[in-house]
Amino acid sequence: MLAGSALFLAIAAQPASAQQSEAEPIEGEEITVFAPILDAQEAALEQQRNADNLVNIIASDTVGRFPDQNSAAALARLPAVAVQRDQGQERYIQVRGAPNRWTSVSFDGVPVIGVDEGGNTRAFRFDAVPAVILDSIAVNKSLTPDLPAEAVVAQIDLRTYSPFEQSGLAVQADLGYGWMELGGGEQRQGSARLSWSNDSIGFVIGGSHYRRHQTTDNREFGYTGDLLDSYDVRSYKLVRENNGATAGVEWHPDTQSRVFANFVYSDFSDDEERNMYTFQLANALGGTRTPTGGDLIGVPVRSTAEYGEYRTRNYIATIGGDVEGDDWRAKLRLNYTRTENTTYLPLILENQQFNPLLRPSMTYDLSDPNFPIAQLYTTVPGATPGSYARGTALTALDQSAFDFVIGLPIVSDTFSDSYVAKADFVREFEAVTVKAGVQYDDRAISGNTIAQSNAVLLTAYLPAVGMTINPADYVTGEAWESNFPRGFDLTYLDNKGFRTDFENGLVALEAAGLYDPADNVPAVNLYDIEEQLLAGYAMAKWEFGTGQVVAGARVEHYARTSHGFIVDDSGVPAPLSVDFTATDIFPSVNAKFDLTQDLVFRISGQRGTARPSFGQIRTGASISDVTTPGTVSGGNPLLRPEYTWGTDASLEYYLSGAGVISISGFYRWVDNVLYDSQDVITDDTYDSPGIDRTGYRFVSSFNGSNGKLYGVELSYLQQWDFLPGALSGFGFQGNIALLDGSFDTPSRQDVPFPGTSKTVVNASLFYEKYGISARVSYQWRDDWPDTLGGLGLGSGGDEYRKGYGNLDVALRYALTPNFTLFADLNNLTDETYVAYEGSVDRPSEVEQIGRRFLFGVRVNY
Repeated sequence: MLAGSALFLAIAAQPASAQQSEAEPIEGEEITVFAPILDAQEAALEQQRNADNLVNIIASDTVGRFPDQNSAAALARLPAVAVQRDQGQERYIQVRGAPNRWTSVSFDGVPVIGVDEGGNTRAFRFDAVPAVILDSIAVNKSLTPDLPAEAVVAQIDLRTYSPFEQSGLAVQADLGYGWMELGGGEQRQGSARLSWSNDSIGFVIGGSHYRRHQTTDNREFGYTGDLLDSYDVRSYKLVRENNGATAGVEWHPDTQSRVFANFVYSDFSDDEERNMYTFQLANALGGTRTPTGGDLIGVPVRSTAEYGEYRTRNYIATIGGDVEGDDWRAKLRLNYTRTENTTYLPLILENQQFNPLLRPSMTYDLSDPNFPIAQLYTTVPGATPGSYARGTALTALDQSAFDFVIGLPIVSDTFSDSYVAKADFVREFEAVTVKAGVQYDDRAISGNTIAQSNAVLLTAYLPAVGMTINPADYVTGEAWESNFPRGFDLTYLDNKGFRTDFENGLVALEAAGLYDPADNVPAVNLYDIEEQLLAGYAMAKWEFGTGQVVAGARVEHYARTSHGFIVDDSGVPAPLSVDFTATDIFPSVNAKFDLTQDLVFRISGQRGTARPSFGQIRTGASISDVTTPGTVSGGNPLLRPEYTWGTDASLEYYLSGAGVISISGFYRWVDNVLYDSQDVITDDTYDSPGIDRTGYRFVSSFNGSNGKLYGVELSYLQQWDFLPGALSGFGFQGNIALLDGSFDTPSRQDVPFPGTSKTVVNASLFYEKYGISARVSYQWRDDWPDTLGGLGLGSGGDEYRKGYGNLDVALRYALTPNFTLFADLNNLTDETYVAYEGSVDRPSEVEQIGRRFLFGVRVNY
């Protein structure tokens, strides 16, 4: 909230000039500071006193002083902002503990939407946007009518660099290299930005690259009651890469007008090898299981081999113009945005289907439920016909002991094309400033949810085309890189070779009529959605004495048509289209009062909305055999938008030494809460040849009834310039958010919001003096619900993420004003990320990626 506006501004680092807000051009409403830390603090606190709404700003040079690789990691430094990670890497953000769909995103003031695998969320993927291609990031925590109403707790504006930020030629570049502790893989980064401007014209061009070779240690678990039914041992070898490019030209015909065009490209790629073995304890031939361990005969093991490709790309092009007179301003923006998310997962499942003697026998110990320790044995014939017994002890799993191989060619593509036009007009009167505008959005979204329906029985079909596939051919001699105990040895598979042979087999099978790639995506998994939004707003700012009020309303007419397919008893897909329209008014008010020279009070109220994701409103179902237990996900085209009323308040006291201490709070009342629910599949509806999906979880989305989310944020900021000599370079930035909330469903009351940690802490001890910039930063959040159990499972089936802390160190030393050395040390706590069902002694996932180290140089000219 407002506390964070001052708090984070303390870390602004290097010189530049301010950029006018795209989201709110009324002068003094936002706080952008680019200066050495103490000067930045002083300027920021002065601007904060004049800000209209509650907003935080992160400058690009500020990000450079933290070890943040993408924009999600940078945003996590702000008060009450937490991140959702994928294999340790920041991906989504959650402001004030709210679901990520309650935060909307824009580029240079133009709204953009996010797409993920299968269109499962509208939330924007920040891991696809390298922080270095941005000039600043604005986080609006209270809304004014000129901002989109689709923002329940925050609206984030990602801003590109203007060539007029610095006159003449300006160059910034950095180059870094380092390594990942787990697996020893490299990480590297490089970026460069060049700009030039004179009094009337300027241009900018820039690019960035980041790449890391990562090894991920992973365990996943499935339960029935107190008994462990299955567990996976997994090791992922992946190459993740972020690339970005930006280009822009800007012309100022005179001092009162400008015309510009800019383009932003960003992409995230993940090439991932998964090595995974599932021990299906519940399907053992015999033996006993207890909550603390087991002694089993003939445990079936399933191998999952994968070399998959994940891609997310953003193409954002904007043209616009601004013009102003003595007491008025006007601006126009035209934007085209294309967002792509593609997934290609050729899974190969190896099973022990026919020969029970291939299955290992085992004893296992669950003294530490996160890390089962197993002793493996051979399985031999028993004393009586048809019986089996434990044989000799094994030191390693036999990774060639499989007799039935299934291939699953999985694809998922989601594409969004969006056209936006918006115009804003401001007129200043003696004591009132009036602003009005219109906006039109036209979006087309097409894609499919992930499907695993086209199982190819490789063991049975390949001989028909003169080919075979032998699991033993792909077992390498390279031992797993792992810090997790197992009790037995494993080596990596040649996943790339496995995939190549699998794809060659599919080509031959297609030619023989034994495989049809069109079946990879059933019609029921396809969707096409059209959205149109027409919005208009009017607002006014009244100034009086030591206070001011900004109030107004936004009207939005939203129309959506969802196209998909349903299947009747004949099994023939039939097209289905569902229309939805809504016209709503979203009022807001923001007030500020200077109670004394050093004490400021703010209060605001607003109405907002959040709309369902594209995958949520589809028909059909998607199936995942990779998770433990597996999941079947279906859409709900009848979902309604969420609507919220909210209020915010803050009290700030300004300290000597360019500091502030503040307390702030917020409350949101929510109707039609969207939530994901689960139930257990008890029949063979979703079975495929060779795959029994009984016991999988059915996941869908529903509207609950009323909900509430509220919290308090405390922050302290001060550079301790009152200390003598060298000690005056020290300072502290810290904040703590205390959050809570719940909603009701037809079957449950007081259900927690997924993603809401009740406590989120950010703290940074910094030193800025004599060319040294050093920061020790710690982030911590406590446990939070991730997925709700829902019908049939109750609260005991809720999946939680265990709280964790991350310790990072950033070191900078300016050898000259233009040349800086840096070192970024990440995840020094070597955090283990844990998910659990109901209680921590029932882990559902345990994951670790290790520490990261990066060293390099930065040049400014």
